[in-house]
Amino acid sequence: MTAAIISGKQVAEEIRQGLREEMERLADKGFKPGLAVVIVGEDPASQVYVRNKDKACHDLGYYSEVHKLEESTSQEELLALVDKLNQQDNIHGILVQLPLPKHIDEKSVINAIAVEKDVDGFHPVNVGNLVIGDDSLLPCTPAGVIELIKRTGLEIAGKHAVVVGRSNIVGKPVSLLLQRENATVTMCHSRTANMKELTLQADILVVAVGKANFIDASYVKPGAVVIDVGVNRLENGKLAGDVDFESVKEVSGPITPVPGGVGPMTITMLMNNTMIAAKRLSGLE
Repeated sequence: MTAAIISGKQVAEEIRQGLREEMERLADKGFKPGLAVVIVGEDPASQVYVRNKDKACHDLGYYSEVHKLEESTSQEELLALVDKLNQQDNIHGILVQLPLPKHIDEKSVINAIAVEKDVDGFHPVNVGNLVIGDDSLLPCTPAGVIELIKRTGLEIAGKHAVVVGRSNIVGKPVSLLLQRENATVTMCHSRTANMKELTLQADILVVAVGKANFIDASYVKPGAVVIDVGVNRLENGKLAGDVDFESVKEVSGPITPVPGGVGPMTITMLMNNTMIAAKRLSGLE
């Protein structure tokens, strides 16, 4: 029996519709969330992401600024721009597109963003609040993963969730968010000796390793919810996830495709974070 497909496009559009309705409710207060995106250099993938973020802002009626800086921009110049945006009243969210050129220290730039405007959820204070369970702006992709799991109707509490991958951007934060939802969480990574034994216990399997088709049906417990965070470009030019979709969907429960699964959720959760930050900074929450 083929599994149900979790449509990230559909869920993302439902969330965006909620944001549009929120904009309508607040319009009479002159309220407009503002997002500033900064990109340094000419990385093609980053340019696509930045265009999509700007488009999402315009679609929702947000104020948007895109700052395109030369590859040769110094760290001091970038930090000066971040400081300027921190002080701009019409900017409620700041995102510096990663990766940055090698001569710029990413940590210094992330640390310079005002915590309350850190809509990527990467600032150490927001990460620390996530760890201890305090309120914070959540990293966008992990927050999107949790939303997709919830939309399947599965009760996360009490389930065994296995996360494959331990990156700071996805693996670690998604494991913390699953714990916040009262799942029992196991993390697997490149040094895990008995990975298949562990993934076969998972009621919820989240895969974020950056290796095309890494997880096949033999790793998946029948009926498990499978969330594939990977996006890999194959030699034939097509996109593939970290999960071998065709084999796994014959075994799993609800499963995300690639593309069209987690991807659409990331920018939508960024828009959601910008709305939250704007309401807080405007005293409307």
